[in-house]
Amino acid sequence: MALSCVLRPPCCHLRPPSLPARHRSLVTTTAAMWGGKKKARVSCSLPEPSWEERLANAVTPLWRLPYQEQLQVKYESQRKILQTLTSRLEELGIDAQKPGGLCCPLQPVVPSPIINGYRNKSTFSVNRGPDGNPKTVGLYVGTGRERNIVCVKANHVENMPSKHKQVAQCYEEFICHSPLDSCLLFHEGGHWRELVVRTSSCGHTMAIITFHPQQLGQEALATQKALLKEFFTCGPGAVCDLTSLYFQESTMTRCSHEQSPYQLLHGAPHIFEELLGLKFRISPDAFFQVNTAGAEVLYQAVGELCQATRDTVLLDICCGTGTIGLSLAHQVSKVIGVEVVEKAIEDAEWNAAFNGISNCEFHSGKAEAVLPQLLASWEDARPLVAVVNPSRAGLHYRVVRAIRNCRSIRRLLYISCKPEGEAMRNFLELCCPPDPQKKLTGERFAPVLAIPFDMFPHTVHCELLLLFTR
Repeated sequence: MALSCVLRPPCCHLRPPSLPARHRSLVTTTAAMWGGKKKARVSCSLPEPSWEERLANAVTPLWRLPYQEQLQVKYESQRKILQTLTSRLEELGIDAQKPGGLCCPLQPVVPSPIINGYRNKSTFSVNRGPDGNPKTVGLYVGTGRERNIVCVKANHVENMPSKHKQVAQCYEEFICHSPLDSCLLFHEGGHWRELVVRTSSCGHTMAIITFHPQQLGQEALATQKALLKEFFTCGPGAVCDLTSLYFQESTMTRCSHEQSPYQLLHGAPHIFEELLGLKFRISPDAFFQVNTAGAEVLYQAVGELCQATRDTVLLDICCGTGTIGLSLAHQVSKVIGVEVVEKAIEDAEWNAAFNGISNCEFHSGKAEAVLPQLLASWEDARPLVAVVNPSRAGLHYRVVRAIRNCRSIRRLLYISCKPEGEAMRNFLELCCPPDPQKKLTGERFAPVLAIPFDMFPHTVHCELLLLFTR
């Protein structure tokens, strides 16, 4: 996709036509129907949906809509988020509203190059299925609060590739023949837990199996790992043709490699992905955009909006395996990446060396610890542009404060997968008037342009790219 199609002139608000009424009702029905509360407008005469339909409605609530109408739904959603930001800025005494009623121009949603099967990473749970099988491998319908969770196979979920479904089916076959129980609740015992599948456009497949050891000794654990390896290399699971098979013993809901190391049972320690002409190494827990083709379009837009020159220093905060910084390294003088996941930094350094990129340096640690120290002594006269791509939790306050108080940063690109959440707090901290009490003494930023990218077709989510300047 040509960048000129993505970066339209930000002189006016480009708003697609409203979603037809017949589809608006469909969206509100599907979005609410599987949260436990049915809309009153839904007729009681409708046939009971299958479990597969319930799962599709829960995970991909827009799947019934034509793709262009999905984009219209998402545009309206992003517009409401910008309206909220505009109102919040006005409450802070900032004259933020521009022609069109928003604090900055909102471009139409940039479509995903791939609509179905685009996910390169899927996480499957193990729990009781609709038929009562406690070893069903799939995705959840229902909530823990309502105590109505059912684990449904993901065979009909359209955003997931067939390879992920195949590995999940094989894992279910393995644990169904295992004498060990699945671990539904930690305190009730059981062992077999979730499965993560990662794939790449290079044809690589990584499977990561989480296992609760309970009271098993090392010999018993070694037996289970050997059986798992045999199943996926010599048994029925060999059809998956795994590049890497990992095993992690975990007594917590989520465990990092540092807390409990990923154990390689078979194959290569990494899989590889190609993006914008570069090759990237991916570890089991390293962050990588879930839609590779969509990420290429997003990163091209980031490169355009950076307005970088050969003198520019690019600060890549929450850099993961270095994809953004490395893809833009040829445009800038230097790239500085910061990432909390140590293995991801190892991948980033390998990626730079493998691709022959020598103008990058990467720092491992929490951004709130690394960045203030890095910027406090910043005396480089070269232009400094920051790109941030945090998790849904947003940026730590100390990170925002360090960016705000660094005079060299005049241009900031914020990529958010949930701009209505904690990212909204970050936007306000970046744009509010100086506040010595909060140690926000630097000149405030202002939003200049917003571009939503559909990285998640069939869902209600978007990746929002917001450009701030000062």
